[in-house]
Amino acid sequence: MKNIFRHIGSWSLKRLLVRFLITVASSFLLFLILNWIFPVPDKIEYSTIIEDSKGDGLKINDGENITIRDVRVEWTGGPKTTNGAYGIYPVKSKNVLIEDSASIGASDAGIYVGQSQNVIVRRNRAEKNVAGIEIENTIGADVYENTATGNTGGILVFNMPNLEQPGHSTRVFKNTSIDNNLANFAAKGAAVASVPAGSGVVVNSNPKVEIFDNDIAGNKTANLIISSYYSTNYYNTKGVDPKYDPYPRSIFVYGNRFKGGGDSPDGMELKTLKVAMFGINGHFPDVLWDGYLDAATLVNGVPPPGERICVQNGETEVLNADGPHKYKNPKVEKTPFQCELPKLAAIDLPHS
Repeated sequence: MKNIFRHIGSWSLKRLLVRFLITVASSFLLFLILNWIFPVPDKIEYSTIIEDSKGDGLKINDGENITIRDVRVEWTGGPKTTNGAYGIYPVKSKNVLIEDSASIGASDAGIYVGQSQNVIVRRNRAEKNVAGIEIENTIGADVYENTATGNTGGILVFNMPNLEQPGHSTRVFKNTSIDNNLANFAAKGAAVASVPAGSGVVVNSNPKVEIFDNDIAGNKTANLIISSYYSTNYYNTKGVDPKYDPYPRSIFVYGNRFKGGGDSPDGMELKTLKVAMFGINGHFPDVLWDGYLDAATLVNGVPPPGERICVQNGETEVLNADGPHKYKNPKVEKTPFQCELPKLAAIDLPHS
């Protein structure tokens, strides 16, 4: 009798196992069929797509309470000087939100905000542009959780002369800026034509910039460049407004994750400097500073405490390239940049 029950129990287990295997196989087969009929897209689907525009992709001028969401602008023929200059382009606007969007192939800047106030740029992707994301002459901007890759320069914070409004107070944080090594294809005379290929984050002539908690890697000129107007090639032939401040001031860098980069800088002068200081197989430190200071404001040879460049980023060092003397006395430093600045307030938008 026990043998009979054992035999029946064995067959029951076998039948249950067979049914289970058939169910699993059927479910997997159904999944394959449905995936073939309704394939899962391998790219993010955007609700608004603008492709191959002759000029700028999406431009907003003199707006207020602006939201740009879920938009992709792309020049599908790849990077070309004949592409439109700007992908997503709000200018002279107030309370601007750009999120969950993408710009690809712009011959100036993929995502650009200029002469605006109170701005958030978040969760976007910029790829194969000259400048991936650019904040220019803007007061109060938070740039975070974006990805900039494959551009000439990843994320730029600029102050240009002869515009209605100088900018200040920009926070760049929780972004990924990697492998921005695309050859510069900007139109001759454009401001970004001076951006060296291989620039992860660039601050030029802008005060009160806070850079923290970013992943910045593989940018062949330098992962982070801090520079003045004097080290650019876009001098204005009509002259510069005497009120224009050409120096970067109050720059606070901390808590970033730098990796690689600085091994093949763009331009003969920087290449020569790299080889002379670090050898053929060497690389620049993660932070490259052009070395220009406002002599009129120095106190005992250094900027006032509130206007210094502060780098509190572990073992990160700064290369003072000595731009004012044509790179004659460059040096790698850390101690002079060991300072702190007051942290900037977060941007609050009424509609975010």
